Amino acid sequence: MKIHLNKMYICDMYSKELTKGTLQPIILSLINNKGRMYGYEITQEVKKMTSGKIDISEGALYPILHKLEAKKVLETQKVFIGKRVRKYYKVTKEGKKLVETVTEEINDFIETLSLIFNPKPI
Repeated sequence: MKIHLNKMYICDMYSKELTKGTLQPIILSLINNKGRMYGYEITQEVKKMTSGKIDISEGALYPILHKLEAKKVLETQKVFIGKRVRKYYKVTKEGKKLVETVTEEINDFIETLSLIFNPKPI
């Protein structure tokens, strides 16, 4: 739900266009901070942490996880729960360097956007 009231903007969830470029850094940071996570857990934790403003679909999540796994940024561990298999993702030693890089980049990007959207009066 997006409602424009004069200059007020109420947003229940950010658009896919706005969040698309930040999904990989979000996923990497979250897995790195938690130690290991499985797919559904990632989607729910992001939703919880952002009060529902960022909702990562499975269609967006799993291609990113598989790409990071292929690049050896993430490793997986299968855990059997009854008859089901849960696949956990963990940041590799090499992946930790990428986490640092994307964290610095996203923080710098946020500061740069702030210059545009919250300019200081001259």
